[in-house]
Amino acid sequence: MKTAVRVLRDTYLDSVLQLLGARAMHKAEGVEWATVVMATAANLEALRHEGFDPPEAGPYDLILAVRAADDAGAVTAFAEGERAMFGAREGGPVEQRPRSLEEALRRQPGSTVAVISVPGDYAALEAHKALSHGLDVLLFSDNVSLADEIALKDHAVRQGRLLMGPGAGTAMLAGVGLGFANVVRPGPVGIVAAAGTGAQEVMSLLDREGVGLSHVIGVGGRDLTRAVGGRMAERAVEALDDDPATELILLVSKPPDEEVARRVVAAAGDTPLVAALVGLERTMPGVHVTDTLEGGVVKALELLGRPAPDFDRRHGPSLEEVIACLAPTRTTVRGLFSGGTLCSEALVLLGRTLGPVWSNVPIDPRYGLPAPSPGSSICLDLGEEEYTRGRPHPMIDPEARVKLLREAGQDADVAVVLLDVVLGHGSHPDPAGILAPEISSLDGPQVVAYVLGTERDPQGYREQVSVLAEAGCVVTETAARAALTAAAIATRRAAS
Repeated sequence: MKTAVRVLRDTYLDSVLQLLGARAMHKAEGVEWATVVMATAANLEALRHEGFDPPEAGPYDLILAVRAADDAGAVTAFAEGERAMFGAREGGPVEQRPRSLEEALRRQPGSTVAVISVPGDYAALEAHKALSHGLDVLLFSDNVSLADEIALKDHAVRQGRLLMGPGAGTAMLAGVGLGFANVVRPGPVGIVAAAGTGAQEVMSLLDREGVGLSHVIGVGGRDLTRAVGGRMAERAVEALDDDPATELILLVSKPPDEEVARRVVAAAGDTPLVAALVGLERTMPGVHVTDTLEGGVVKALELLGRPAPDFDRRHGPSLEEVIACLAPTRTTVRGLFSGGTLCSEALVLLGRTLGPVWSNVPIDPRYGLPAPSPGSSICLDLGEEEYTRGRPHPMIDPEARVKLLREAGQDADVAVVLLDVVLGHGSHPDPAGILAPEISSLDGPQVVAYVLGTERDPQGYREQVSVLAEAGCVVTETAARAALTAAAIATRRAAS
């Protein structure tokens, strides 16, 4: 294999365009591995770890790196990556992108929302600028300090604006999806979420049950902590309470600070509110609290007078067939997740059934082990920094899970590999198509998968489910059911 690096000096691109370039390079013939990153110190170190020898470069230089069969393959990959990021450079002038927020507003003076995706060191300043111009802000960037987050949210409250983030990957305002978003029908439910894939899960489940959304406001994963104090969640709930199109508010989060949560839910006024707080086993006076995402959707449907959903359906082989084919040594679960909230929910549900499960994102010591041990189940959030440094997020590049999928298949203890497949804008155009051949070739564990999405998503919900079921997966109707199915297989295998 040939490793090659190309540096584009003084060329800053946001992470979305970088990911488009990386995806295009991956598709080139003979390419085994490829990435597009800004030349930060961390990204350069990640490239060295992958076996590259990048030249000296600075944080405003763009690096394309590829491992291909030969020199010709690397050249082709670079060309495809640049074409995806910059468009065709032949056949006439290409419109120059705005170089500043002020220039963008001059070109498009009616703008009301700014999406900011720059390195964390610079994100706070750009977000303050956008708020000062009277814009709502989706702050996609992570690595923003806690102090900067608090200052930004205080600024937003003073301006009467929304500061969604930092690290907010999903939002939908008046039917327009921002970041990773699913295509859903308009309707009466407004979502406030301190959890990106948590928001996507509940919006997709509601849509599949025929209930639409008014708005989805992502507030960033730290908003409901004691330190941030629910500054933006409270503002978002107030905004939805004032919105005539919103008949019910669904709050989604990992376990919050309890005092903060009480203050946030009180902001709902007369609008019914359901709080889906993953893993939180407490009640709050006057609030419908559930500890799973599925539970939040079920309660929301009940309050709206809709029939109870049938989430018991499964596609693929029966559990009896699965258990009969598993070797007696296989009794553990290996979760390989692209969605952090889905990983946390699985961690809770598996922990209640199988005992403590190790994870790189523990949320509660009752359900988590301090370190992986022989014979223990494991749930990994592959969207965390240790897995995405120098490579695309697994929602964008399913190949990121292939190596770990193969390793799990070769582990004699693993009975079930648990996967989420996230659809929607921003995600890979055919994630099931990438994963299915690998799943079919596994010889040992059973794969249990959950497809998060809607039929109107670009990938098509039913088609993705069908591809995975044909590959031999057990496919469930919700993420919670996938975790419970995995636990049932593992415990019944251990007992037999």
